[in-house]
Amino acid sequence: MPFRPGRSRLDNHAMTVNAVEASGRRPAHEESAPPRRPLQLAGYDPRVSHTSLAMKIYTRTGDSGQTGLYGGGRVRKNDPRIAAFGSIDELNAQLGVCRGADLPPGLDEPLARLQHELFALGAELSSPRDAAPHSILLDGDDIAAAEAAIDWFEEHLSPLQAFILPGGTPASAALHVARAVCRRAERDVCALAEIAPVRGTVLEYLNRVGDLLFVLARYANHAVGKSDVLWEKKS
Repeated sequence: MPFRPGRSRLDNHAMTVNAVEASGRRPAHEESAPPRRPLQLAGYDPRVSHTSLAMKIYTRTGDSGQTGLYGGGRVRKNDPRIAAFGSIDELNAQLGVCRGADLPPGLDEPLARLQHELFALGAELSSPRDAAPHSILLDGDDIAAAEAAIDWFEEHLSPLQAFILPGGTPASAALHVARAVCRRAERDVCALAEIAPVRGTVLEYLNRVGDLLFVLARYANHAVGKSDVLWEKKS
């Protein structure tokens, strides 16, 4: 039986969105809104400012090397806080790469859950403490869920008796990249914690996610009959 992660409060939003998409109906708050006109590239004129779009991708506000924080305030783009939640964003992107790979059954659900949790974590890290009081904060339940996933997948693996190298299947290799990015994100958050308050739960959570991704990388090989790639010590 494939691993089934417990439902978190972050999953409830995703379930609502999925239900709406499956029904073909728009959310209630959008029912009365007029349909948006798609951008017609054939009629695009670069001399005209297309300001009718709901949200502009470029704002020019960061052209001087500064960026805005969630909850207010601006800092340089090489600020430790930007490095911290930027690494979280990179980890989330790499998990998207993993989910786009040919994953064995049972791996997509825990990765999807991690993506939602990391999005919430990025929002927390992008704000000085209490700047965004309505942010979703990860807690002990999220750490326990990661530990439960580690325990379940490890039960299906042979005991690790040697160092292993990233590799095997493309899915396993992609998960190892995600693991390495997670460890860098953990280091960046540690650096931020030296100059600004960071909840201990955040560091504990990232440490556990790194462990989980290592186990998932091994499982991705195991599920298709591939052995771990063992490190060969020079004699």
